[in-house]
Amino acid sequence: MSTALNELQAVIADYFEALYRCDTDLLEKVFHPKAVYATADEAPLLHRTMEAYVPVVAARQSPASRGEVRTDAIDEIQLAGANTAFARVRCSIGDNDFVDFLTFVRDGGRWQIMAKIFQIIPRQSGSI
Repeated sequence: MSTALNELQAVIADYFEALYRCDTDLLEKVFHPKAVYATADEAPLLHRTMEAYVPVVAARQSPASRGEVRTDAIDEIQLAGANTAFARVRCSIGDNDFVDFLTFVRDGGRWQIMAKIFQIIPRQSGSI
């Protein structure tokens, strides 16, 4: 199981890096092509496919280019078996702090994010 945890931590590190740099190649590596991106913080509920999500990230000014301090954190990782996992992670982008629930699948021998459901958290004391 520790190998799976190490692999998942590496994918999550790449996920954080992709968001921080708006690196769409890396983003497409960590997300499964059929992944779902959603939040109930918008009305109506926001739901995107990877085909719709990747261009949104590509159009952003990256947090790295603005010199933002990274606040990435992994709160927990749970394994449901050899091919399914869940992680609760936190990060900040611009004026927003996020809690992301990431569901992973192991497909073709590698872990990828299959679903990202996130919540925007009101900023308190400048960090999450």
